[in-house]
Amino acid sequence: MADLGEMDRDVVLEDMVGGSKVARLSVAKPASRISLRAGSEAIDALSQALGLTLPVSPGGSSLAGARTAFWLGPDEWLLIDTDAADLAGLCASVVAAHAAVDIAHRNAAILLDGPGAAAALAFACPIDLRDHAFPVGKVTRTVLGKAEIVLYRAGTERYHVECWRSFAPYVFALLDEGARDAARV
Repeated sequence: MADLGEMDRDVVLEDMVGGSKVARLSVAKPASRISLRAGSEAIDALSQALGLTLPVSPGGSSLAGARTAFWLGPDEWLLIDTDAADLAGLCASVVAAHAAVDIAHRNAAILLDGPGAAAALAFACPIDLRDHAFPVGKVTRTVLGKAEIVLYRAGTERYHVECWRSFAPYVFALLDEGARDAARV
């Protein structure tokens, strides 16, 4: 059987840029990612091992340096490290029951920023993106067109869109069309 940990893959959407003067699109650099599942009894130990507090409230996120944790469910998180740290290895030191699965090759991330970023997302995403409904730091699992995404509001005019790499060209194209549409308003 092939050692999947050693596989080289092309960077999906490499060098792609898009958007408009009001909503700019870029592709996030490759990062470490894990899908983490754990019960409440493991949260403190995992937080200590990972060097950040795992969020425990719906839509919560936490950030520590290059590492971000997104709450996706009562016992589920997506962790991303842009410095490519071995997140699964850090979790392996924790004795409490948990599952940490490396998904770095499954996901891709698209960054969207500018004063028209929310309008560009609203083009194909059903989430209420107004400040009071989706404030900075909030994360949710939703859809963009027909693709499942994880949407994170990283700043007032900045969003981070996680999707499966097989959907990345479709998601990028939808966001690009939404960004161009937002510039026409």
